[in-house]
Formats: sequence, structure tokens, C-alpha cells
Amino acid sequence: MRLATIAYLVRDYDEAVSWFAGKLGFEVLEDTKLSEAKRWVVVAPKGGAGAALLLAKADGAEQEARIGDQTGGRVFLFLETDDFDRDHARMRASGVAFLEAPRTEPYGKVAVFEDLYGAKWDLIQPF
Repeated sequence: MRLATIAYLVRDYDEAVSWFAGKLGFEVLEDTKLSEAKRWVVVAPKGGAGAALLLAKADGAEQEARIGDQTGGRVFLFLETDDFDRDHARMRASGVAFLEAPRTEPYGKVAVFEDLYGAKWDLIQPF
């Protein structure tokens, strides 16, 4: 077994696709209309072998309140790279907001960034 897809709450499909594709360089793996209000939108890093994100449009006030805070303020997702400096520079140039300078930890080179909704991610190059 493997973890294949993670549901990720978004405010709007198109703004989320634009951010993930434009800022992070993700590719859209699927975008299928399910109804007038719902789509099945899956994005993932280009060429990635890990899990994909299902961009799930929030439905109702309870889900909308969780957008950007699905983990209570903790880092939610870990975006691994084989070249931290390249991807960090590319992401900064595209407008990704990093919350700290890159740092070296026993497990790798890492920096925390926020996505379009304020959710925290790690960009990490494991050792």
C-alpha cells in the first residue's frame, strides 16, 4: 500500500490550480467536472512519485473555516527536492512566501513556506 492522494481544502478550484501550477510548478493530473458546483481536481509535483493533492472546494461554513488551517498551525505537508537551492530560488522568484531562511537540520536542508491559504509546508532536501 501507499498513500496516494490527500484531500486539501480550497476556497476556489481555479485560484488553487493557478497557485499550485504557477508558484510550485505542479501539474494538473485530473480536472473533471462532477456537477455544477464540484470538480475532481488532482495536482502533484511534475515527475513526482509521491502523493498527489485532491483540491477539494470547501462545502459550508465548517469546512471554509478550516481552509489554510487543516493542522492547527503546524507544518502540514513536506515537499521533498533533490536540489534545495534550485527549487528554493525558483519558488521565491515566483512569489512563494518563505517564513524563514533555509536551515540545516540533522535530517536535511529545510525552510518553511506558506501556500496561498496560509497553510505551512516544508521544502526539504533530505540528507
